[in-house]
Amino acid sequence: MSETPFKLSIPDADIELLRKKLQVTRLPDELDDAKWDYGAPLADIKRLAARWENGYDWRKYEAEVNKIPQFTRDIEVEGFGSLNIHYVHQKSKLGNAIPLLYVHGWPGLFTEISKLLPLLTAVAPDQPSFHVVTYSLPGYGFSEGCKKKGFAIKQYAEVGHKLMLALGYKEYVTEGGDWGSIITHKISALYGGKYAKAWHTTCPPSRGPPTFWSAPGLFLRNLITPITEFERKGLARRQDFLTKGNAYFLEQASKPQTLGYSLTDSPVGMLAWIYEKLIAWTDDYPWTDDEMLNWISTYWFSRSGPAASIRIYYEYAHSAPTTQYIEIPSGISLFPKELLLTPTLWVKVTTNVQVAFEHDKGGHYPAYEVPKVLADDLRKMFGIGGVAFGVVPGRSGYAIA
Repeated sequence: MSETPFKLSIPDADIELLRKKLQVTRLPDELDDAKWDYGAPLADIKRLAARWENGYDWRKYEAEVNKIPQFTRDIEVEGFGSLNIHYVHQKSKLGNAIPLLYVHGWPGLFTEISKLLPLLTAVAPDQPSFHVVTYSLPGYGFSEGCKKKGFAIKQYAEVGHKLMLALGYKEYVTEGGDWGSIITHKISALYGGKYAKAWHTTCPPSRGPPTFWSAPGLFLRNLITPITEFERKGLARRQDFLTKGNAYFLEQASKPQTLGYSLTDSPVGMLAWIYEKLIAWTDDYPWTDDEMLNWISTYWFSRSGPAASIRIYYEYAHSAPTTQYIEIPSGISLFPKELLLTPTLWVKVTTNVQVAFEHDKGGHYPAYEVPKVLADDLRKMFGIGGVAFGVVPGRSGYAIA
């Protein structure tokens, strides 16, 4: 599993093909005063498509991405052979920094951690420092996608775990959102205790309120514990999302190949599909057009193509869910525009939640939207006095501790 340095360099022919496809785009009409009620507004997509065709500079973004230390290596996945995995490995200057594996989701990217990297790897006397690793999930970004059926959450977790071992981190901690939350939860279930020492997430999974049979103690506590205003709003947002915004999940979990033709052949179709999610799932984040196109273009130019990224939905829906209780120290950060918020007490049914941070700003991509807030939460959890301080033996994250 030798490491190979990676530099992003999309062939000129691929960039030219994108421009040619944009030139022959056929757009739909739109109802008067439709705004966002029917989906991504026509005016937004027209503007972005025009910029994408004329004026947007992918090479400029490539140069920015290549400032991040990137690599590839082959990782053997049980039953699926070897996959070439693309990853970021940003080391702190502090030798005993805490190894942290960050895992993204859909339509996330390895670059969503770019703003977190300088914050978490910084060395200061009053906060812990981290060695940060993130990988393009197989089928995303510049990792090779699996061509066999059944590559599900367990396999994505296996890739992350084996990557950390290959980098020399026999003990580490994890953080994730969206699919990254489910994948790191699975890492905690499969490798927790011996290898994975603590878990943090911004999108905590929950199977609903505790029942007398699943967790009698939590069931009784839930009966007498008043729901907070933050939790009430979170449950309302959750219900609104499940009612009005979850159809994409059902489509990607049932017939991903059918949708994949549009995502792969039509740049504007893919743009609208992902743009809608990035706007709706963030908390009034001030996207610039080029920033949005950087994100979208990375999906378009991805190694396996955008269709590969949505197959995880099908495999998740057709595999057994994780039921094992996570015993390692766990922390959650809750942001008001997260999609599936539930009371912390509900999360404790499946997870040893020892600390929960509530915030008044942020959405589904806090690492990108409010990176300092998330970095501060991780520092509190793993710093001196935190619930997970010293969980990785010999790696406190402090120069003197």
